[in-house]
Amino acid sequence: MGSARRRAGATVGRVCPCGSGQAYADCCAPAHGGDKPAPTAETLMRSRFSAFALGDTDYLLRSWHSSTRPTSLELDPGQRWIRLEIVETERGGLLDATGTVTFRAHYRDAGRTGTLTETSRFVREDGRWVYLDGDQL
Repeated sequence: MGSARRRAGATVGRVCPCGSGQAYADCCAPAHGGDKPAPTAETLMRSRFSAFALGDTDYLLRSWHSSTRPTSLELDPGQRWIRLEIVETERGGLLDATGTVTFRAHYRDAGRTGTLTETSRFVREDGRWVYLDGDQL
């Protein structure tokens, strides 16, 4: 928890990395802290992007489906996630059990910029939205 929590604390008062335009404390921080689960698949996608941007591997693992979750996760410290674009969402609402989110995640690595485009699948597990898997496009 240590370094991820320190990084997350450094964003207090700043705009959330997920691109919502809200303050981090009002947007993804409650999900990262376990205080408020994501109400939709898109909200979970946004909170996971923020977790990647902040290096919060604990949250990434907690928000991953138990059948596809890796035992550990090591993020590349040289890769910086800088912007998220939601391209399309299908289902994944308050009353749905499944949903997909297609997104573009922009990053910088070794002085170069890049984009990861993926359609991610989300399902409810124990009543909470979790990331199941995804297909890179």
